[in-house]
Amino acid sequence: MKADEAPADPPLDALVAAEQRGLALLDAIEAAGFIVPGRTERAIEADIRALAAREFGVSVHWHDRVVRAGINTLCIAGQPAPDRTIEEDDIVFLDLGPVFGDWEADVGRSYAVGDNPEKRRVIADLETVFDVVRARFLANPDITGADLFAIAVAESEARGWRFGGQIAGHTVGPFPYARSPAGKTGGRVNPANTQRMREHDQHGHPRHWILEIHLVSPDGQWGGFYERLLLEA
Repeated sequence: MKADEAPADPPLDALVAAEQRGLALLDAIEAAGFIVPGRTERAIEADIRALAAREFGVSVHWHDRVVRAGINTLCIAGQPAPDRTIEEDDIVFLDLGPVFGDWEADVGRSYAVGDNPEKRRVIADLETVFDVVRARFLANPDITGADLFAIAVAESEARGWRFGGQIAGHTVGPFPYARSPAGKTGGRVNPANTQRMREHDQHGHPRHWILEIHLVSPDGQWGGFYERLLLEA
């Protein structure tokens, strides 16, 4: 591509295919039994890196492989925390950013280790809130990043949870889209983004979005996380 040439319009089907591979990676992690009491976050992260390379051919991750357990599930992206050992009746979440070919995936899922009813409730509510927020996005073609963030907070609180994220999503695309000007300009679902989410990026291409839901317990001791593509259909 020439220096003054805009990048190609990222096809949505390529991003969907990357996400499907990312979800399959999560399924493989579950099947491998990595997330059990007595294991550390760092050990699980190392296992994920090896499994992703061995079974999915992943050599690049556009963000760190995030494994959070217990009190560390309160942390937002990029926030450091000491390595923690999973305890009985704990909660754990994964936030993965594998790159498949030229395309970024960004998937997150939570797990209740044990039978704590509130931790199992948050697992269900993460997907419920995601679906409700997504429906509100689809219903309003003029919705802004600030609007959608406010909806995510309100829907979380309506179910008795705090909203734990500083953002509720971001744009995604061909690697390294997250570090490109198109990925940074108006590319966050947060209170500061008053731009219409359906506005095209600086190259005139449609923006494709990830929706993140981070729910925190009322006592502020643990949380859960879920993210996927925010699809139009």
